[in-house]
Amino acid sequence: MGSDPARSAVLRQALSIGLATGAYGVSFGALAVAAGLTVAQASVLSLVMFTGGSQFAFVGVVGAGGSGAAAIATAALVGARNGFYGLQMSRILRPPAWRRLPTAHVTIDETTAVGSTQAAVHPGRPDLARIGFWATAVAVFTLWNAATLLGAVVGDALGDPRRYGLDAAASAAFLALLWPRLSTPRTRLVAAAAAVVATALVPILPPGAPVLAAALVAVVAGWRGPGIFWFCSSHEDEASPSGGRLGSSRLGTSSPVFGSVRSR
Repeated sequence: MGSDPARSAVLRQALSIGLATGAYGVSFGALAVAAGLTVAQASVLSLVMFTGGSQFAFVGVVGAGGSGAAAIATAALVGARNGFYGLQMSRILRPPAWRRLPTAHVTIDETTAVGSTQAAVHPGRPDLARIGFWATAVAVFTLWNAATLLGAVVGDALGDPRRYGLDAAASAAFLALLWPRLSTPRTRLVAAAAAVVATALVPILPPGAPVLAAALVAVVAGWRGPGIFWFCSSHEDEASPSGGRLGSSRLGTSSPVFGSVRSR
């Protein structure tokens, strides 16, 4: 049987994404123990939660002294975008009932990007979308968790995180994850308004609560749509190649908190 160039290309892409994501997992492991988690807790968090943005949000709240409930709520809010990914990938993968739970667990930015891209580029090869999704899932899951363990062990050996400035690194890492999503005037304005709300509430509310309160800015913007930021939406409408409205009022389409189903 001859080799399949398209299949080989998908597998190479999946491996490269897994390697890049795994390298980033080292920083999460170190930041998790810097926030007060044990090596075992950091590893379990990566195994069970397995969504980078939510994990960084969780350790950021915990590291700031927030309650477990606030950390879980913040992580769940950030991870809500995976639900939108699931709606998209279920139509592409059509997993049988017994595979739906593991499929949902590994439906993240990277697997959705590879699977949906293959479905779009090779509409006549549904097998490539499935191969891309699962190969990326295996690569990212394996390397992310291995890197988390490595980073947690190294971070634990460093001792007091404040000596190295790691106590503030989780927040910086989360901002780095957020920044690429602020690609339009409307999303930048929503993010700026949310930052003002969070900053104003920090002296008043317990750690973690200002983040949840600031998320309401994105929820209101998504619910009310272009009416809130009419001048930004008007600018985006004019810039749209298709003349359609980019500032969709549906929750999650352009929100910096929920992300975009088509963000990659």
